[in-house]
Amino acid sequence: MSDSKEMGKKQLGPLDEDQMIASPTRYSIKGFGFQPNSGFGSFTGHLGLGHVPLALQVFFLVVFSVLLLVVLVKVFKIPSSPGQEQSSQEKVYQELTQLKAGVDRLCRRCPWDWTPFQESCYFFSVSQKTWNDSATACQNVGAQLVVIKSDEEQKFLQQTSKKRGYTWMGLIDMHKESTWHWVNGSPLTLSFMKYWNEGEPNNVGDEDCAEFRGDGWNDTKCDNKKFWICKKPKTSCPSE
Repeated sequence: MSDSKEMGKKQLGPLDEDQMIASPTRYSIKGFGFQPNSGFGSFTGHLGLGHVPLALQVFFLVVFSVLLLVVLVKVFKIPSSPGQEQSSQEKVYQELTQLKAGVDRLCRRCPWDWTPFQESCYFFSVSQKTWNDSATACQNVGAQLVVIKSDEEQKFLQQTSKKRGYTWMGLIDMHKESTWHWVNGSPLTLSFMKYWNEGEPNNVGDEDCAEFRGDGWNDTKCDNKKFWICKKPKTSCPSE
């Protein structure tokens, strides 16, 4: 028996050995004993890529992975039901509505350091300037030295300025004596003449600028330093 085995082994030539190496069983008889192949080669064998070069195998696997990822993404994007999709849209709409309401509450029609009254915003200074410097300070913040347009506004401004001290308004007769006009170019109407203090305006010492003093108006020199009031329209909020 040993002789026949030896003869069988000797009859295996180089060609027979190569055929066994390349056989579908994927076993090698080179070296010592049988060594089964595993890992990547085994996986590609299941995909029918065993006879394809390694570079092409990697390429096919990458393409396969990308296609699988695309399919998964499309599956997860599909809503489970029309009712759930509508519910999700309603939830988003409710959240946006609540967010808008919060923004509207934060909206201020007047700056923080300005006082609102009716449809205007008023800045009451805490320092004193000449009339010209006061007018410039108001222009620098997009406003005007205050122009009074109603009895209600006059009452509000008179009471507020009385607590602070003598205060400039936007009324002058620089261009022509005793012809008073506001900084916006409009003339002083007869209905407002009642607000002059008794005996005013008297133009003593070339007094061309008007101020709030006590319970009414007074004309005084424009180079004197007084408090001042700026006025500008209220801004609109998104909900309006």
